[in-house]
Amino acid sequence: MAVHKLILDDVFEEALYTLIAIHCRLEDYRLAYLLNKNLGVTLSRKPSDIDYKNGQGSYSIFEWEDHKQLVTWSLVSNICKIEEELHQTDFTSLFDNQQKVTKTFQLLPEHKTVNYFLKIDSEFSFSKEKYILDSILKIPQIATAYSIDSSELKSKENLIFN
Repeated sequence: MAVHKLILDDVFEEALYTLIAIHCRLEDYRLAYLLNKNLGVTLSRKPSDIDYKNGQGSYSIFEWEDHKQLVTWSLVSNICKIEEELHQTDFTSLFDNQQKVTKTFQLLPEHKTVNYFLKIDSEFSFSKEKYILDSILKIPQIATAYSIDSSELKSKENLIFN
């Protein structure tokens, strides 16, 4: 009996996108406003945040679909802080100790210091990507911004928003 082997290397191509890391201390809505103003985009808050690992982390997301160029722009926060109460009972005292602990989670744990990611669902030429980066770096409230090679990401499945 003949054995047939299917090779699916070309069927499952990796999605092409440009990923820009942004370091700043701005609130998400303020950063979206400044990007809209300086890049000529129209990012708007999605009705629901991105929720990963059963409510362990919730990340705000702003999105704009450019129908002329068939490009989707997404601004997503990388840091999620959750405050939990830690109950410890010390039997040697008369009072219960209740402490609040803040836990920090990242959307992409390999980039812990990045505040926001700008994901553009299209692979731009080097000159267009450089123009976008230069426009972002001209915003005085942004400390730095740089491109990230998506092929080197370990947790790239967290960047699938749909």
